[in-house]
Amino acid sequence: MFTREEPGGSTVEAPARDSAVGYPETPSDLDRERQALQLLHDAVSAAGSPVPRVKGIEELLAKRVQARIDELLYRLLDQRLATQAPVEEETAVAGAPAGRLDLGPLEPLLADPTISDILVTTAHMVYVERNGQLQPTDLQFENDAQLLAVIERIAAQVGRRIDASSPLVDARLPDGSRVNAAIPPVAVDGPVLSIRRFGRSPLTPDGLVEKLTLTEEMMLLLNACIRAKLNMLISGGTGSGKTTLLNALSSFIPETERIVTIEDAAELQLQQRHVVRLESHPADAHGQGAIHIRQLVISALRMRPDRIIVGEVRGEEALDMLQAMNTGHAGSMTTIHANSPRDALSRIEVMAGMANSNLGTRSIRQQMASALDLIVHVARCGDGSRRITHITECLGMEGEIVSLQDVFVFDRIGVTAEGRTKGRFRPTGIRPKLCEKTKVAGIEIPPATFQRIVAV
Repeated sequence: MFTREEPGGSTVEAPARDSAVGYPETPSDLDRERQALQLLHDAVSAAGSPVPRVKGIEELLAKRVQARIDELLYRLLDQRLATQAPVEEETAVAGAPAGRLDLGPLEPLLADPTISDILVTTAHMVYVERNGQLQPTDLQFENDAQLLAVIERIAAQVGRRIDASSPLVDARLPDGSRVNAAIPPVAVDGPVLSIRRFGRSPLTPDGLVEKLTLTEEMMLLLNACIRAKLNMLISGGTGSGKTTLLNALSSFIPETERIVTIEDAAELQLQQRHVVRLESHPADAHGQGAIHIRQLVISALRMRPDRIIVGEVRGEEALDMLQAMNTGHAGSMTTIHANSPRDALSRIEVMAGMANSNLGTRSIRQQMASALDLIVHVARCGDGSRRITHITECLGMEGEIVSLQDVFVFDRIGVTAEGRTKGRFRPTGIRPKLCEKTKVAGIEIPPATFQRIVAV
């Protein structure tokens, strides 16, 4: 122990520092104390400790309670270094499979296959989504500290950190579920956690037809386009089912092809054997080491892919994706947040312009018109059901704009007394030009494909 002098002449005892772990021998400099405390926090978190981070470090330092914090952290660190227990074992639920994280009150929700989203708004307010509808639950965390501990465990198991200096994190659970978390200071009312779940067995094309997401004829067309290596863009709003659709459609890709997938948080579940999975990586605590989607797209071009699948384009990587589609990587696929097929092109135009390539608007549009063959738009209806509302063909440039032609549309007619959305899948009656491309690939699309109207 040592003593340090406080303003006014009083002293306070604090545990001795151990220079072996990088802690300063004298506490005279407040900045050095803060840095040392951060080192200890990082060490404990890296070892998988579920103990929540101390909030308001600056305030605590100002109040001179550093000694108690040091004592706690040293005890935890000593225990962790002594046992060297793997994170998976330390954080596993009793009786649960190895690698399963203990998510406290959320465990019953994760065991429920009918739940697609788990939304922790505050420690005492947890919602779930079932069948497209939000529902409150009776589950609660004891306090913000318990919720924060869960968030830290999730971040630690994918090698990421979350603290006051880096209060946002995207991660995934061992079962592939996508996680987004925010903590103070950006989360005003306390830690926030969102979990987007994916079924243990991804939906198949037949399963989507059974759920009336699309018709058999629409699926036949998409099957032919994928096998003929046409480039496809899947658009839709948040929670509309873009990734689910992409997973299902990817099953039409032949086993003989090499596929490279690129994602922010790995969630695609391709069934082929020859798949290379790449995932972006955030910067470390010093702002170094970030790997962005754009870098991965460029790197993927050197991996001899037959197809490139980007989980979602949301920035300047849109231009690289277009160029990849235009330079011999036919049959590539990606998704984008948009409200309609036309809006999807507008968003790509904006994102491609962010790449600082000095390309004019017309040049970017020419890239889109040349690269994209098909846009598939999916939407979530008021009753929670998902419907493919547009299958739209890109016809090329017409003057200064990219010409689009709807092949199939979903017309919303009304709502039943039970609240179910009524509508119909309707072919526009136009035989798309892409049929010529599929024919060249040896795939004939029967004319009857574009005739039947299906009411739902």
